[in-house]
Parts: sequence; C-alpha cells; structure tokens
Amino acid sequence: MAATRAVSIASSTSTCLLTKKPLLLKQKPYGYSLCLQNLKVAHSSSKRSYTCRAIYNPQVQIKEEGQPETLDYRVFFVEKSGKKVSPWHDVPLLLGDNVFNFIVEIPKESSAKMEVATDEPHTPIKQDTKKGKLRYYPYNIHWNYGLLPQTWEDPSFANSEVEGAFGDNDPVDVVEIGERRGKIGEILRIKPLGALAMIDEGELDWKIVAISLDDPKASLVNDVDDVEKHFPGTLTAIRDWFRDYKIPDGKPANKFGLDNKAANKDYALKVITETNESWNKLVKRSIPAGELSLL
Repeated sequence: MAATRAVSIASSTSTCLLTKKPLLLKQKPYGYSLCLQNLKVAHSSSKRSYTCRAIYNPQVQIKEEGQPETLDYRVFFVEKSGKKVSPWHDVPLLLGDNVFNFIVEIPKESSAKMEVATDEPHTPIKQDTKKGKLRYYPYNIHWNYGLLPQTWEDPSFANSEVEGAFGDNDPVDVVEIGERRGKIGEILRIKPLGALAMIDEGELDWKIVAISLDDPKASLVNDVDDVEKHFPGTLTAIRDWFRDYKIPDGKPANKFGLDNKAANKDYALKVITETNESWNKLVKRSIPAGELSLL
C-alpha cells in the first residue's frame, strides 16, 4: 500500500544574483557543485556577499510504501513523473542568505528512530533497526529532527578542533526548535543558530540547532545567544537529551566537544560549508563511497 502527499522542494535551477547566470543545483552523481562562495563569505569578515537563491518547485511528492512502524516502511521522494529522487543527494542545500533546506526525519514528540537509508537506492527515509528489530528512543524527542541535504561527515577526517574525532559517515543532523510539529519527509526552510559537537562512541556527530523561517519567533533569533533569551533552557535540554538517550539501553553517555557548549552561528555555518565540501567529494567519487548509495 502506498500513499502520496505533496511537499515543497527547491528546484533544479536557481539564479546567482551576482552573475545573473543560472546555476544547476540538481544533483547528478558526478557533476554537482554548490555555490560554496556564498557560504564561505557568510561567516568570514569579508563584506562581500554572493547570494544565490533557489526557486521552489511544488511538483515533488512524498510516497509512502509499506505500513508505518514496520520493517518494510519507506518514505520516498518522487517527481511528478513518478521518478524517485534522493532526499540526501537531490534536494539542494542552500537557498540563499544563510537559509537552508532541512528534511524532517523525526517529528517532535515522537520516538520512532527514523533516518535516511544512506545505503539504499534513492536513500528513502526508514525506521532504523538493530538485530532485525525496529528502534525507538526511550522517550520522545522534543524537537523536529532531521538532516541537511548534500552534507556528509567524512569518517576519514579527524577534526582537530573536536578531540580528533572522525566523522560518523552520515549527513549533518539538525535540531529544529520551532513550535510546529513537522511531518516525516517535510522540507522546511531553516536558519542555523548554533552547533553542538556530539561525540558518539568516538565519532563526531554534529547537531545544528536551527529554527524554521515560518516559526513566529524566527525573526527574534539569529544566533546562539538569542536561543537562550527567547527559548530559555533549550540548548541545555538538547545537549542533555542527546547526552543521555542511550543510557536506558545500558550504554555510556555521549560526550560533547567545544567545551561542552553550543558554538555560535558562524561556527555552525563553517560546519555546514565543510561537510558540504565533503559531500561534494563523495558524489564525485574523490572519496570512496563504501556501502553508501550515490543514487
């Protein structure tokens, strides 16, 4: 049994406001290059700003196959023609002015551990498993949780700023703190506010703290200090949640680098830039993909 619903997704073309030339943003396995210049100047001292804006295309739909909370359940992204596309590789990352696409994997106040299947063709969203059984968090997650498309935490790269930890071989995670509960597969426009450097069993697993542009408080929060002012206690709650969620299963608490604190917006943008560059190398096959799907 399959069900479909429409979502908004950035289109395959955009216009660079600096050059007035079209940019090809649709990922083909060997040919994509993001307008990285915009990201790089965004967190530097340079006064220049190269802004590239993607155009929304409402023709992409979510197609659910199988029943929720079963081993066969998959959430695919499909074009109007019925062609499947990858939420990881084919959804553009950057929308301009430090606004990014964010894909909801786990809606707030739910516990099923949903994730993009990075080793399956078209990388659909599925429920994670362990020893053949569906995985659940021991308690609900209180924020919309998901990924930044076209990012990748390189497991061969040791981050000297975070205890030399290697990347976790996944897209970058986002914790979206807005009030509305998202849907699995929904694409939200978000702006980063900060970053937590979680270390999970020795692997670096970034958590970008962000807010949907559609949230009523979006205009009030533009950096990590604003989060504490307008969402008091949220940063501590996020850190503690991700630190402790494995303890009920008998595993040790996760650790955090960067002095156990959330880094600011500029640092979050730096993380996004670096992990997008890593993804770009991955899809160009400059780095071995291993079992990861590039379709």
